[in-house]
Amino acid sequence: MEIEWLLEYNPVWLALGATLFTWFVTALGSAMVFFFKSINKKILNSMLGFAAGVMIAASFWSLLKPAIEMSEANGNTPWMPAVVGFLAGGAFLFAVDKILPHLHMGLSTDKAEGIKTTWQRSVLLVLAITLHNIPEGLAVGVAFGALANNPDAGMLAGAIVLAIGIGLQNFPEGAAVSIPLRREGFSRLKAFNYGQLSGIVEPIAGVVGAYLVLTITPLLPYALSFAAGAMIFVVVEELIPESQTGNETDLSTIGAMLGFATMMFLDVALG
Repeated sequence: MEIEWLLEYNPVWLALGATLFTWFVTALGSAMVFFFKSINKKILNSMLGFAAGVMIAASFWSLLKPAIEMSEANGNTPWMPAVVGFLAGGAFLFAVDKILPHLHMGLSTDKAEGIKTTWQRSVLLVLAITLHNIPEGLAVGVAFGALANNPDAGMLAGAIVLAIGIGLQNFPEGAAVSIPLRREGFSRLKAFNYGQLSGIVEPIAGVVGAYLVLTITPLLPYALSFAAGAMIFVVVEELIPESQTGNETDLSTIGAMLGFATMMFLDVALG
């Protein structure tokens, strides 16, 4: 299918469309709460592992690798933007993690992280998932914003593949939010609303990422690496530990392998 015609559009609008798609897939996953009241722990761990694998693969194939190649093509030290941006992305998420009040699934309210607050448990639970989605939206936005500097079909295909990959892992992630909320005592509709609401930050972060890349073009390799670092922080800090709870850790590991392989296939074969 020819996609070159998309290059005629402003990258910010393309980023918005792509991240609205990833948000929509989150909502589809959240809608599983209308069909299931609970989710098997083995399935949940497998889904979280799959999401982690997709994000790890996307961080390298769609973000770090292009950043290194861009730096090399511009005659700069290839590793510098990748290392600096990657660590800056991790540091940013570390700071947000310490500041934003949030609560991980299955923990009591007194285990909430971030600044102490009297917010309701439901709000804290959703904020924990919302924190995961910031780097995902940012990554898609930066990838489309890169088209302003390098408007070719290959770069466009890579950005589309990244959006598809993020969307794929958003489906199980949406279900992994709404169904446990149902188990916490929420109605199906309320659990769905909170689940899909956790993905609303992706279009916002996507537009911000694309706009910043357009206005500060020389920072593109750093921006790509920044998004990668933020995503890896989420994977190591949250997704992998949560997927490894319980006795069936092999399933979450297999899920991560499949997620990585799926994203690698999409990026290398289609991008």
